[in-house]
Amino acid sequence: MANKKNRIIPVSDKRGAMQVMKRILNHFRTQVDEELRPRGVTTSQLQILHAIKNSPGSSGAQLARVCYVTPQTVQALIEKIEEEGWIVRHKDKGNDRILAASLTDAGEELLTLAEEAVKRLETRLWDGISAEEIASLKRVLDRCFENIAAE
Repeated sequence: MANKKNRIIPVSDKRGAMQVMKRILNHFRTQVDEELRPRGVTTSQLQILHAIKNSPGSSGAQLARVCYVTPQTVQALIEKIEEEGWIVRHKDKGNDRILAASLTDAGEELLTLAEEAVKRLETRLWDGISAEEIASLKRVLDRCFENIAAE
């Protein structure tokens, strides 16, 4: 009898699992975008707003690293969310060449509304799935990430 760790998993199952993960993420993001479209915000913009909330005063380069996008992408997103009044930018106290960003009250309110929308969608996503199943899935995905992040 073969050891479970050495059991060969068909390539089609591995790729199928990755495809399902991608489909879930894409579909979830699309639904969030659709729900928030009337507010004029996208998930990419929300990601930047969350990063700013978690690290007020962050520079564009810092936000790019946190959000896994290029500095050019962050710059375009920041310009848009600043135009919308969701953030304000000011010169960094330590380096006047850096423009740091902070959320406005409107930005805070938008994040609250977005969080409510995400929670509703998450409730639908995880319907009928136990806490144990979710924890098990997270462990597997963490291991997968560790496998590819190690290189």
